[in-house]
Amino acid sequence: MKKMGLDQSTVQKKGWYVMTKKLKVSKRSQFPPFMALDMMRQSTELVAQGADIIHLEIGQPSTAAPQKVNEAMTAALRETGSHGYSIAFGQLALRKRISRFYDEWYGARQHSENIAVTVGSSTAFALAFLSAFDEGDRIAIPNPGYPAYRNLMMAMGLEPLLVAAGAEQGWKPILSEMEKWERLPDGLMIASPANPTGAVLSNSELADICSWCDIKGVRLISDEIYHGLAYGHRCDTALNYTKNAIIINSLSKYFSMTGWRIGWMIIPDDLLTPVEKLAQNLFIAAPTPNQMAAVAAFDCSAELDSHVQRYAQNRDILLQGLPVSLTEGAAPCQGAFYLFADISRYSDNSTDFAARLLAERGVATTPGVDFDPLDGHRYLRLSFAGSSADMHEAVMRVNSFITSLKINAA
Repeated sequence: MKKMGLDQSTVQKKGWYVMTKKLKVSKRSQFPPFMALDMMRQSTELVAQGADIIHLEIGQPSTAAPQKVNEAMTAALRETGSHGYSIAFGQLALRKRISRFYDEWYGARQHSENIAVTVGSSTAFALAFLSAFDEGDRIAIPNPGYPAYRNLMMAMGLEPLLVAAGAEQGWKPILSEMEKWERLPDGLMIASPANPTGAVLSNSELADICSWCDIKGVRLISDEIYHGLAYGHRCDTALNYTKNAIIINSLSKYFSMTGWRIGWMIIPDDLLTPVEKLAQNLFIAAPTPNQMAAVAAFDCSAELDSHVQRYAQNRDILLQGLPVSLTEGAAPCQGAFYLFADISRYSDNSTDFAARLLAERGVATTPGVDFDPLDGHRYLRLSFAGSSADMHEAVMRVNSFITSLKINAA
């Protein structure tokens, strides 16, 4: 109390209680921060101070939600009597539209009863981990990969096992590597297109993974949230090769609706009841007006495909404009909207490199160690989901920064 400038009489008069024991903070929450969001916070603070920042740090489109979706939301908000909870798996109209989407895009038949609408894909991952695995189970994940996978697994008492999927492996996980382990994992997570590398599995590679998991008794979770964002072809869904996988997708990336927080998962029959009970207790249901408006998203392909064309142009701006030293060792950029650039000629500390690039040139990026705890110090992720004007400006600023490093090293 003395350190706080208070005496006993003041404390008693105010009716305050002084804590005599430090409260506990859980061990399960002690995992690394999500650096992409940390960088977004830092860059946002700089913008508030008047800085001119080019945002390449976060994986979200700079475009608005499709026009038809915004119109549908306006109509939904007028229906003031219909905004109560939906059932845990979501409104039937949206689930039926998602089911039809799989038929239209992939030629895959899927009953709406096996589709659950979630609060973004993030809660879908939580539901998948909690329903399919127990504490201590081991889940293989490609490395580099999305950091929230392993962070969420660790918080739930699961053990993430890193499967090499770097340059030497063609940026894709190799099944034979897991065969060498003392025992096989309980689960395997895949993502195609992948974050941060943009690597895309071919249909035959996807089929092989699905078959391997079915034969070995390994639960497959297929992250398909970047579907629609592949350059040159459309990705296939794991649903066409197995009925045992958990499929996860969302309206965030291709549909340009990150802040709407609408995702979904396709659930195998044996997990329907566990997932439903977990959803009922974790978040009850996704926001009802958002679900009502989301139905329209699946009828906006012309508008959305124009965004994909711009992403392809942005990719070319970076690949053609940045120094070859950054791009020749980069991941392939076959899908998604990221360049996983090789900075090893200039730094072996991607966190410091990203901090300096932000401070000295006003370009926000994400350190590679966010995605790869082993070799990520050699890489930097740049998102090209923004405007083409921003990409041109980013090229000039990054090139200027690289030039300054060369001068200082001389």
